[in-house]
Amino acid sequence: MAQNQFKKIGIFKCGNIGTSPLVELLLDELADRKDIKVRTVTTGSKMGPEDVEDALPKIFELNPDLLIVISPNTALPGPGKVRERISSSGLPGIVISDAPGKRAKEEIEKQGLGYIIITGDPLIGARKQFLDPIEMAIFNSNISKVLAMTGVYRIVHQEIDKAIYAIENEQKPDLPKLIVDLKTVRDRSEFSNPYAKAKAIAAYGLAEKIAEINVQACFMEKESEKYIPLVTCAHEIAQTAARLAEEAREIEKCNDTVVRKPHAKDGKLKVKTELMLPPVSEEDFSG
Repeated sequence: MAQNQFKKIGIFKCGNIGTSPLVELLLDELADRKDIKVRTVTTGSKMGPEDVEDALPKIFELNPDLLIVISPNTALPGPGKVRERISSSGLPGIVISDAPGKRAKEEIEKQGLGYIIITGDPLIGARKQFLDPIEMAIFNSNISKVLAMTGVYRIVHQEIDKAIYAIENEQKPDLPKLIVDLKTVRDRSEFSNPYAKAKAIAAYGLAEKIAEINVQACFMEKESEKYIPLVTCAHEIAQTAARLAEEAREIEKCNDTVVRKPHAKDGKLKVKTELMLPPVSEEDFSG
């Protein structure tokens, strides 16, 4: 693809979920794709309407060909404003959110946007008596491990890649309408060993449970002696989930069956399993 034919991908981060820090890097992990340029605008950790109003115009100044908004609970007023603006722009857009975002699914579809709702990208234990910058970083690193090693990040970048390929070929993209739940991990994770797959499913199931516990701890319990043990419990579960996900990948490593799918310079995915062999096109891959 010629240098002047690249497509611009705009990513608007409204607040933070576990997928947020790495989402743009999933599209160009080697920093050598020639078919796209990715630009990101963020509101930081805050996600109120005033934060959106300040930051959102900047993403449109970049003249993107595809817009992605990623936020906790896309049904909230701040992320809702982002969706409205993307919908009214006429640009293709994809919403990435966590389990509470399921409440906005029908509205997202009416707005003509795609969505990837990740039920195992859980709410953090946001209580001042517990959460500090280091605890926040540890939690997010554990969740990133779970989402990476269970195959969720693979699903995210493949769904976005599909939209990019369609736009590059001057076609209307078939935007994703996907809730990534336990069944999705079971059916779309790329493990050859059944025990590895079972461990990955278990890790994702634990991540879903973290969300339930932290919702109770952050929004329902009012007394510190009740909510502090709960948020602590949830973060301990996150560490255990990350360990399970690592065990799943270690099994695949021992069998030399880890699936790797790097992007080629033209944006197409290559694939390999055996460590010492080069990646090949998906059409030429025999498994």
